[in-house]
Amino acid sequence: NTTTSDAERPSRKRRDSFGMLDGGDEDRSSCSTESSEEEPQLAPPTSVSPGLTVIKTNGQVYTYPDGKAGMATCEMCGMIGVRDAFYSKTKRFCSVSCSRSYSSNSKKASILARLQGKPPTKKAKVLQKQPLMTKLAAYAQHQASQQSSTKKNLSVEAFDWGRYLGDGDVAGAPVSCFKHVPMGKSWGDISEGVRVEVPNTDCSLPIKVYWIAGVIKLAGFKALLRYEGFDGDSARDFWLNLCIPDIHPVGWCAAGGKPLVPPQTILHRFTNWKSFLIKRLTGSKTLPPDFTLKVQESMQFPFKKQMRVEVVDKTHLCRTRVALVEQVIGGRLRLVYEECEDGTDDFWCHMYSPLIHSIGWSRSIGHRFKRSDVSKKMDGQMDAPGQLFAKVREVDQTGSWFQDGMKLEAIDPLNLSAICVATVRKVLADGYLMIGIDGSEAADGSDWFCYHSTSPSIFPAGFCEINRIELTPPRGYVNLPFRWFDYLKETRSVAAPVQLFNKDVPNHGFRPGMKLEAVDLMEPRLVCVATVTRVIHRLLRIHFDGWEDEYDQWVDCESPDLYPVGWCQLTGYQLQPPAVGTGCRDLQGAASKQRKKSQQYKGQKKNVLQMFLRYSSDVLQIFLRCSSDVSQRFLSCSSGWSHPDSKPLSICQRGSCPSLSDQSACLAPW
Repeated sequence: NTTTSDAERPSRKRRDSFGMLDGGDEDRSSCSTESSEEEPQLAPPTSVSPGLTVIKTNGQVYTYPDGKAGMATCEMCGMIGVRDAFYSKTKRFCSVSCSRSYSSNSKKASILARLQGKPPTKKAKVLQKQPLMTKLAAYAQHQASQQSSTKKNLSVEAFDWGRYLGDGDVAGAPVSCFKHVPMGKSWGDISEGVRVEVPNTDCSLPIKVYWIAGVIKLAGFKALLRYEGFDGDSARDFWLNLCIPDIHPVGWCAAGGKPLVPPQTILHRFTNWKSFLIKRLTGSKTLPPDFTLKVQESMQFPFKKQMRVEVVDKTHLCRTRVALVEQVIGGRLRLVYEECEDGTDDFWCHMYSPLIHSIGWSRSIGHRFKRSDVSKKMDGQMDAPGQLFAKVREVDQTGSWFQDGMKLEAIDPLNLSAICVATVRKVLADGYLMIGIDGSEAADGSDWFCYHSTSPSIFPAGFCEINRIELTPPRGYVNLPFRWFDYLKETRSVAAPVQLFNKDVPNHGFRPGMKLEAVDLMEPRLVCVATVTRVIHRLLRIHFDGWEDEYDQWVDCESPDLYPVGWCQLTGYQLQPPAVGTGCRDLQGAASKQRKKSQQYKGQKKNVLQMFLRYSSDVLQIFLRCSSDVSQRFLSCSSGWSHPDSKPLSICQRGSCPSLSDQSACLAPW
């Protein structure tokens, strides 16, 4: 009886140590139903429902995993069977006839059940009959509540990193460069050549099957994978995020009873795939067995909704305000200022950002603070514990220390593409400084910005010249080209001593050309596709793909606002794709974003750019002609902070530097 033999044949199939469906030893050309001599040693046959078909391909029979973990219930007839054998991708029906017989009214009710309930399990029942209007009303309410999250999910998937990265000729910054992201401190075991088990998309079977693939190239969380058996053929290579649930270490299929099926394109290449895998996988590496658990643990963040923090006031940078944590996504916090009733006055930053602090921080260091009209905390609110915030290095402020009026160079917080001439306006406690940008300060000091003395965003006088970075002179300064020596004399000021600045340069691993995902700090709710264009010690210049260079931003290598490729997909954050054109920056309705310098922590300072554009080409040529003179003055007194392509610089004798009249500005300690 052919039907009987087909039903019994699955019971003679076994999975080997790889989880493969063991049929390689059978005669592929034979459909004989004679019993094998080894049949008494096999597991007893399992009953197969007539509604569950037995799948054959190239004479090799594939059966379904035993056990009840993968069971499902048909929503039409109520039959219980193996979930993977059910009809359609949704696995809601046992056969085509049940699917077609399902009425339109019941179909709407089933949509509600699947949206509000759990996936079918072995205890699933046939849907109970309820009034249609009740179901539709609940369904409409559910749709309304899920509208925002649905839009977010669609946006997350809108940009395809795989097509953007191509065949791997574009490099992505390694995950190990980002210590603040999930798996950032435990990514060392992941490298090219690692084998994993992934879904087999090159297969015509109606069930979800897997196959082993090797990592060809890594770009952040993304890996370019190639199925085993394709060898040097890259036609079927594909990109996947290694931290998604569908990625497993080799052996996962065998342990869980999942089918390993070779890709259809290369199915004819080998007759014994088991021997092929044994030979190919011997000595290779795979993911740690607890890799998925580590990913899940690293996705847990200590900040919770309704925690109270102090954060910079985006309308007055010189002060802080109390804000409440409203949302946590991948470690990024959406903070709503405490006095905002409708929740629209918000601010985005990472939980390790230097812009947020524990309650009471401003008072402890003498920082300006806007008191809230809210007299007491509401129910459910709590002050975020101090240990949750990023720690700064302790400094000794005795002896030689920063003084009010000292000059330095600093990244302009309102125009992050520029490093400007700046002044220490006020010295606070615990090593904090209030910095003002020369020529651009408000009369009341409301645009002063707080930097810690160890901040990588402030530099000694001469840093830009030594490292061939354009230094933005004070607005309205006419004695161009700018020379620190002349400026210090004109302003009767001194440069901050070089030894007070942070000279640590970690082995960060960033290289020019690397792709990543970066926060647009002018609009901090946006995370965009970006590229590292320059690396100067620990300072990175980030370019937003598709936009003009004027939107570039200087960022520290350890900034919590930088993320590896695939971070947005992993955390569910919205990723802004590269701009199609170069005329406007916003892809999500932020076309109204103005890059002007204002009291608000948004928008670019275009007036500085326009000032430079007004200079004629001959003035720029003067800059170029005089650059060598300025360079020689500062290079002669430097032992560090040199351009990567330059030769080692000699150290001048302290006090004999001819370029600066004040010894405190000498760059010898560098």
